[in-house]
Amino acid sequence: MENTTTSARERLVKSNKNKSNGELRGKMIVTLSAIIMITATVAITVFLATKGLQAFLVNGVSPIEFLTSTDWNPTDEGNPKFGAFPFIYGSLAVTLLSALIAAPIGIGAAIFMTEIAPAWGRKILQPVIELLVGIPSVVYGFIGLTVLVPFIRNQFDGIGYSLLAGTIVLSVMILPTITTIATDAMGTLPRNLREGSYALGATRWQTIRKVLVPAALPSLLTAIVLGMARAFGEALAVQMVIGNSRAIPSSILDTSATLTSIITLNMGYTTYGSVENNTLWSMGLILLIISFVFILIIRYLSSRRRI
Repeated sequence: MENTTTSARERLVKSNKNKSNGELRGKMIVTLSAIIMITATVAITVFLATKGLQAFLVNGVSPIEFLTSTDWNPTDEGNPKFGAFPFIYGSLAVTLLSALIAAPIGIGAAIFMTEIAPAWGRKILQPVIELLVGIPSVVYGFIGLTVLVPFIRNQFDGIGYSLLAGTIVLSVMILPTITTIATDAMGTLPRNLREGSYALGATRWQTIRKVLVPAALPSLLTAIVLGMARAFGEALAVQMVIGNSRAIPSSILDTSATLTSIITLNMGYTTYGSVENNTLWSMGLILLIISFVFILIIRYLSSRRRI
């Protein structure tokens, strides 16, 4: 009996030791992963800030001229111009317009899947939305180039390459992001919100409009901002349909350019360390700063969630 008790005690001690070692290894792996992520983020930020500021600190480019001038001609040896305002304007315009199109459709689809459609309807629509996420950007751009651009050219005056084409392509690309997050936000609302509203005599539409949407509003706004962040950083698909001109568009049918499209088009043709190369890095720094702004907005909206 004593030997049996001793053996059981030894097995218990060994089991506890194995669990302790497993917890220690797990903690070390998680901590190491967090350190790698933090280090990579800080390194990228520092590197991009260092390269982006060289155009102003080393090459003498005026920050005010860079941010406000509409004249971009870096290859002029006599009087080069580095006005990036048209590209900043194009990035913001195409991002806001695509959000205006995708946000109502995405939120409407989320409401349909969570509040209106039967269970089999969501089982069909959810995989379709997830399928849009897996389509590469170049495919969206190629479809826009071969279908959308000729359609705009035939229906409106112009060459087809336009801010409108870039907006439509981007709105389709960010639609799955907005829809998925909005669906999760609507699906996690407490059931007693719906039951209480129905008990007071409200219709289903009144419940959705006056109870559920206001309750999930911070999360819905977060979905929209995340979609805008995705749109703002997109390069290839927009580059293929927007026209990549240096002028500020006067209408949505005019050609335009974005920060990402100009960087991808010109970076490979510049000499590392040259003024033009450094100004392209400065555009990358602007992209990073605006991405940080999107993150701050998301954090603020997340902190204001009511449910």
